Amino acid sequence: MILGHVFLTITTTGNADRPATDLGFLLHKHPDRAQRFSTAHGTAHVLYPEANAERCTAALLLEVDPIALVRRSRGRGRGGAPDSALGQYVNDRPYAASSLLAVALRSVFATAMRGQCEARPELAAQALPLRVEVPVLPARGGAELVRKLFQPLGWTVLAEPVPLDETFPEWGDSRYVRLVLEGERTLAQALRHLYVLLPVLDDAKHYWVAPDEVDKLLRAGEGWLEDHPEQRLIVGRYLSRRWALTRRAMERLELERLAESDDVAAEEIDNAVDEEADTEERPVPLAVQRREAILTLLRAEKAARVLDLGCGQGQLVGALLKEVQFTEVVGVDVSMRALHEARRRLRLDRMSERQSERVRLVQGSLAYTDSRLKGYDAAVLSEVVEHVDPARLPALEYAVFGAARPRTVVVTTPNVEYNVRWESLPAGHVRHADHRFEWTREEFRQWAREVAARHGYEVSFAPVGPDDPEVGPPTQLARFRRAGEGGEGGARHSAGERNGSAEHNGSAERDGKSKSERNSGSSDRSGSVRGKEVAA
Repeated sequence: MILGHVFLTITTTGNADRPATDLGFLLHKHPDRAQRFSTAHGTAHVLYPEANAERCTAALLLEVDPIALVRRSRGRGRGGAPDSALGQYVNDRPYAASSLLAVALRSVFATAMRGQCEARPELAAQALPLRVEVPVLPARGGAELVRKLFQPLGWTVLAEPVPLDETFPEWGDSRYVRLVLEGERTLAQALRHLYVLLPVLDDAKHYWVAPDEVDKLLRAGEGWLEDHPEQRLIVGRYLSRRWALTRRAMERLELERLAESDDVAAEEIDNAVDEEADTEERPVPLAVQRREAILTLLRAEKAARVLDLGCGQGQLVGALLKEVQFTEVVGVDVSMRALHEARRRLRLDRMSERQSERVRLVQGSLAYTDSRLKGYDAAVLSEVVEHVDPARLPALEYAVFGAARPRTVVVTTPNVEYNVRWESLPAGHVRHADHRFEWTREEFRQWAREVAARHGYEVSFAPVGPDDPEVGPPTQLARFRRAGEGGEGGARHSAGERNGSAEHNGSAERDGKSKSERNSGSSDRSGSVRGKEVAA
């Protein structure tokens, strides 16, 4: 049987203090041994053509079995093109870098791709002078696209077109290039770049693109994909232009970007307004007042099982766990980074078994319905809705009020009218660069009343913070209760809820949201949208 060979090399240089052969520690493959690994479509070999203190090169050689490729593809991928019977057997898969090589990279160098090295942990975080060479790379878009994809990541790029036939130069160039990347990167970064961008340039995959490919893409793209100028092209091609998956990935990337820009404790900063500038107006931080208002309301509602939607770094989750009334607390956030930080701050690994059974942190997006969110007594959306593009508010509305349908929903959001009271906030600006809008009191009430009417809830409103007689409070709160539900104080509030006039006392906190659930939704009926940061 004739097997094709796909080739990739990674080279680094070193000196006596840091020998180049440290590359072997990072790859977890000893330079003195050639190793082989079985793959679904052939065999992968790792060997070192050169290995000394000054220079070390690791080579990944993938032997592709074209018959196995046909048998496993079952008509999918490039080899199974329905318009060409021979195309299953006569194609470039055994000779050109493609998703086959990307999968082999992930399988053979999985630990290195995660940035882990138990033997030499300091090496994993160290940028190395690297040279990566791929002799034959399909590039739909040519050498120019190759440069557009790799140069923003800090690589010096050489992309030489491969001629169709060196004997007949008049035939011109093929769609393949010889790729050479040079730059100082960590090895994990380099492997993740290759894992994502090789199949993107090929614009094809040898396997069916399932929903879990979104998670694979975001894991490999963490730290670089959210800001890449060709993000949309990368996501679309990686997910084989499956529209639903592409949309999901783009929304999660946007939320990761928002979470990154909002990674500051709520106690330290409130929507980017200077704490010192308004000490006289709020001696107690507004973030703390919001949290207390939410807790007061949840106590009165006798809620036991509570969702914190967009939990961020977990301040509200931590406050809920301090009170025995709340028997189950679930923090939901789209940002894994925010959830890791929440887990660290809450010290979940040090909790007693009994205490840890009360809390869960789960990744999720309010842009989609989620069966895990059904059946709870209360849900909190604290400082989340203003981070949602107006066109997406209906998705948030349905996910929370239409699908999850907790007995009580608490929503807090800034009151744009109060912004004039902060001298540190320039006129016409919203409080935080990531706010898509900020509502007046009437706009918020209009939105809340319409949501309540559509989904069978009663709504009441409350100020949070000092209630200025002219411009109102800095934060506005809405309490939604399913129509006909009881609860402490339910009868005396019901009339006010129906007309939106009932007021609660209390104050609450922003609780450090990463704004990760902001992808959720938006409303055409949301009233006029204020501020410079409104998304197109």
